[in-house]
Amino acid sequence: MEAKKQIQMPQVKLGSQGLKVSRLGFGCVGLTGLYNAPLSHEEGCLIIKEAFDRGITFFDTSDLYGLNENEVMIGKALKHLPREKVQLATKFGITCVGGVVGVKGTPEYVRQCCEASLKRLDVDYIDLYYQHRVDVSVPIEDTMGELKKLVEEGKVKYIGLSEANIDTIKRAHAIHPITAIQMEYSLLTREIEDEIIPLCRELGIGIAAYSPLGRGFLGGKAVSEIIPSYSQLNRIPRYSGEHLEKNKPVYTRLEQLAAEHSCTTPQLALAWLLHQGDDIVPIPGTTKLKNLDCNIGSLDLKLTPDDLKIISEAVPVDEVSGGREPDIFTKYSWKFATTPAKV
Repeated sequence: MEAKKQIQMPQVKLGSQGLKVSRLGFGCVGLTGLYNAPLSHEEGCLIIKEAFDRGITFFDTSDLYGLNENEVMIGKALKHLPREKVQLATKFGITCVGGVVGVKGTPEYVRQCCEASLKRLDVDYIDLYYQHRVDVSVPIEDTMGELKKLVEEGKVKYIGLSEANIDTIKRAHAIHPITAIQMEYSLLTREIEDEIIPLCRELGIGIAAYSPLGRGFLGGKAVSEIIPSYSQLNRIPRYSGEHLEKNKPVYTRLEQLAAEHSCTTPQLALAWLLHQGDDIVPIPGTTKLKNLDCNIGSLDLKLTPDDLKIISEAVPVDEVSGGREPDIFTKYSWKFATTPAKV
């Protein structure tokens, strides 16, 4: 069967080190089950191939997702795609042993994880390798030193950090240039606008915006859908009890604005994020082709400065109720993890 021709999507520079990615990326975490039921490898590979055919070339995974299974699935999907046209990002640093979550960033662990990911993905190199969460018990200089060696060996092309604070970013960047910072960023979660984004722009670091739809909330989850009992969304404060009831009017206001723009609510939310700068690349994920097409449609929506102001004001961050992630991860986020003194 003849392969479908890939649709052209705008490419942008992610950081100043030479990495170019599709204007919209794809977060793969949900393919092996998190918010919805996991897909089979065959189904997951189909979603990835369809995303590629629609112009998405930037795919994000982690050794944590599906407890290694996500990387295996992505590796299978890559067998059907031209490797040189794919920008593959994966992560290390969050451990889960016996259901207990922790972080680890020793040089030995960095190398161990990279070698294991290369094997699961069945690739010779990783385009963008992130530290998933910072291990504050290990000087970031030590972690970065090992990552730098992996770049020199050709096993990693570019280095990234996820959920790192400004001090960690500065210190890490001094050891080896950081290409991208992965942070949660959406209309619901905008704390990084004050310090993180300005610092990244000063240093020439791109931003991969994960959960750009507020972990599905801006796509209507919990407002117009029933959340399955097994879904991890039930562990996120914003999705439960009185927090959820307080947040529903926020969604309703955005839904009304989307109708005025003749688009869907998630399209308006993604378009707002895309208009925050070409150095910010959203990486929404989905298990459904209709949602994939919907997300890509956000690229066609043009918003004026007045539109952006109205949208921002419709979702006041001080009105958003509840934490953005499960409590078990809160202590590892950039706002709460502190960097130890340099040794």
